[in-house]
Amino acid sequence: MRIRRLIIEQSKRAHVGHIGSALSIADILVALFSGIVDPERDTFILSKGHAALAQYCVLAELGVISRQMLDTYCGDDSQLGVHPDHTLPGITFSTGSLGHGPSLGAGVALAKRIAGKPGRVFVLMSDAELNEGSVWEALMFAGHHHLENLTVILDNNGQQALAPTAEVIDLSGISGLVAALGWECRRADGHNVGALTDAVATTLPGNPLFVIADTVAGKGVSFMERQVKWHYLPVNETQFAQAVEEIG
Repeated sequence: MRIRRLIIEQSKRAHVGHIGSALSIADILVALFSGIVDPERDTFILSKGHAALAQYCVLAELGVISRQMLDTYCGDDSQLGVHPDHTLPGITFSTGSLGHGPSLGAGVALAKRIAGKPGRVFVLMSDAELNEGSVWEALMFAGHHHLENLTVILDNNGQQALAPTAEVIDLSGISGLVAALGWECRRADGHNVGALTDAVATTLPGNPLFVIADTVAGKGVSFMERQVKWHYLPVNETQFAQAVEEIG
């Protein structure tokens, strides 16, 4: 896939990590921006801002930013930092302080309703962000106010910065918890674009939508998959060559 190859190429050129997180969400972004998200009326928020490279690559493929701009990623005077900035075309909110995305999304969804504006709000968040109390406030708020124009997609890759998520806080019962707060909860293979599209495309009247996308951190590169260390590490020349060969 071109998005995965771009992620590897840009991270290698910039000598920057967070590769595993970016590879984890590549298919989710492809599903969303291949026909679900309408930039003219919808709002997309990348709550897991450290995976912004994946979003930059998608924006470049869509022509929202140029390939020349993408090639400045993490360079001097570049708008493309490790975390996304709202001054960049295609970026609605600056993110990176984890746990804020669902609250921002709930606010935008309610504002759209009050203003009578059409369109949906999509928030892509990491599973580790569920450790943050602000996320649960947002989930309760959205369920209580029946924000049916809000969709949260959980990148359920089972890893966070320093350990497997299950070792920090077990999320095995997340679907029941979210449903109890008034959300329509669905589950899909986070690397199957068709399944993701089916899960996200339609909503139920009166319910916000929560989609658990089961993913693999570092997807597509064998030595990165499910390895916590690739939350941070950049690749060397040998690793880069292997990753490019495996991605194709």
